[in-house]
Amino acid sequence: MLQSVLKNFENKEISKLELNGSIFSQAERADILHRVINWQLSKRRSGCHKVKGRSEVAGTTKKIYRQKGTGQARHGAATAPIFVGGGVAFGPQLRSHGYSLNKKIRKLGLRIALSLKYAQNSIIFLDSVNLESNKTSSLKSKLDVLGVKSTLIIGDQFDENMRHAASNLKEVDLLSVNGLNVLDIIKHKNLIITKAALEEIEKRLSC
Repeated sequence: MLQSVLKNFENKEISKLELNGSIFSQAERADILHRVINWQLSKRRSGCHKVKGRSEVAGTTKKIYRQKGTGQARHGAATAPIFVGGGVAFGPQLRSHGYSLNKKIRKLGLRIALSLKYAQNSIIFLDSVNLESNKTSSLKSKLDVLGVKSTLIIGDQFDENMRHAASNLKEVDLLSVNGLNVLDIIKHKNLIITKAALEEIEKRLSC
């Protein structure tokens, strides 16, 4: 078992923590992280780009001139892709860019991302992240005491004061433990994980 320290928002040690080695001591695997992040980003794409095909553009389907004797190429309807205002051939259509990824790979990606942050000494475990004030300056001062700036705060739930205070800090994001994902973990320099969230993570990701 790995060990860490449980602190409060004043950066004072409360107790020792024993961490699950299968979650926080995985070997770095850039290929797995790449696969999981690409899977996440593909699901975010709206897929709403579309053009009209030949059967969808407005226009007559009457043959534009006779087949022979004009000295020009043979053509049918004016809605053909070759004409201005005609339909687009093989253009983009509405579709989903998402694809399936094995659940074992997704869980492994989360373990690797958390292990990477732990190895970098970039995870702080707190007993609670509730605030007495909803002032942004109040949260900012506590983060300064902890010595962090770009931070993802992971908790089981957040009170209104915390949500309000964090909303004006550009590099601070709140994330419910149910929405834990590789992309948000990797793009922040530091993680703050509450004790309750840690228990949920260990239940979810334990081998």
